Amino acid sequence: MRRSRTPKARGTVAKPKRLFVTGGCGFIGSNFIRYAFTHRSGIEITNFDKMTYAGGGRNLVDIQKHAKYGPRYHFVKGDIADNKAVCAALEKGFDAVINFAAETHVDRSILDAGDFIKTNILGTQVLLEAARQLGVPRYVQISTDEVYGALGPEGYFTEMTPLAPNSPYSASKASADLVARSYFKTFGMPVLITRCSNNFGPYQFPEKLIPLFVTNALADQPLPVYGDGMQVRDWIHVDDHSSAILAVLEKGRPGEVYNIGGGNERANIEITKKILAALGKGESLIKYVTDRPGHDRRYAIDSSKIESELGWKPVREFDEALADTINWYVKNQAWWKRLQSKEYKEYYLKQYGQR
Repeated sequence: MRRSRTPKARGTVAKPKRLFVTGGCGFIGSNFIRYAFTHRSGIEITNFDKMTYAGGGRNLVDIQKHAKYGPRYHFVKGDIADNKAVCAALEKGFDAVINFAAETHVDRSILDAGDFIKTNILGTQVLLEAARQLGVPRYVQISTDEVYGALGPEGYFTEMTPLAPNSPYSASKASADLVARSYFKTFGMPVLITRCSNNFGPYQFPEKLIPLFVTNALADQPLPVYGDGMQVRDWIHVDDHSSAILAVLEKGRPGEVYNIGGGNERANIEITKKILAALGKGESLIKYVTDRPGHDRRYAIDSSKIESELGWKPVREFDEALADTINWYVKNQAWWKRLQSKEYKEYYLKQYGQR
């Protein structure tokens, strides 16, 4: 590995052209790649992805085959916890690393936290160290509002809210954030951290709430609602999240955390009923099941920092974006039915069968 000095932390940089995106086959990563190609000219993206169950190989077929974008899109299969593979891929030289790679499903982390610790913590450290030694000028760590824990009925998460994760998943992401912060403080590495609220949109693996409930409803299967369904989340369309990441990448201040929210607080049961109504299905499909352990009651994001400093705001109206998302799953049933493998069905039975 060739080595260079850690680049001096700095603020606004020339718009990065050569991006190293990890976890780009996943839901948010693939949507970000698509968004970046269509909203920035002349960029080149290398997608470094382990291709786990949630990283669908078909999520970026349109980009791969597009005459305009295909020649500037490169895929490398690899694990961010594999130092040798990461260094070999990064040595080609990049303007920025954007780390989406993570195990993300809270329910799976409760069943077995091992992969979450390895990928989300160790993998982040391996990636940070490789980027530091190779002098990558920009590093963006994609995190989640879940690192803050739960809110009461009032108030919002700010960037100064203490970290208080309540699940193995959120604990692993909070740990990764702290490792990233340490690389800025110790080495002066130009690290930025984003923490976003609940995303929705196309290409989301059907174990998450919205795609799970849409696909179950289409099959006239029960929609398993945890507890009383009154857990509140702030929802944001994945395209708005992608635009925020670009703003942080291009204009954010190294060492800073930027909260990203859609300003759309909705209870899970409200989302559930909207999905059923949109599909013309009855609420008799709702099945209340035993709540999961440590289930946070409410999340809400204060996005005023990114709005005032970087000029970003979400543009997708919630009900319209939800309708578009539901319609995407209706029209793309071949995509999600391929993902409902034997392993997925076994997981689903283990997660909901005894509730």
